[in-house]
Amino acid sequence: MWMRLLDPAHLVLLLVVVVLIFGPKRLPELGASVGKTIRMFRAHSEGKGLSEPSEPDVSGQSDPR
Repeated sequence: MWMRLLDPAHLVLLLVVVVLIFGPKRLPELGASVGKTIRMFRAHSEGKGLSEPSEPDVSGQSDPR
């Protein structure tokens, strides 16, 4: 039953719905956010926690010149 949910037609339909909801301009931002969340989850599940330095968020900062 669950294997039918991963049918390619269902995945294409899901992708179309996501594009309609979030728009094509926000998809890279959404993908980066999901990737960061997955990396954090893996780090916590392996016991590393937040002891490693993370990359600074420069998306909202202005040019210091």
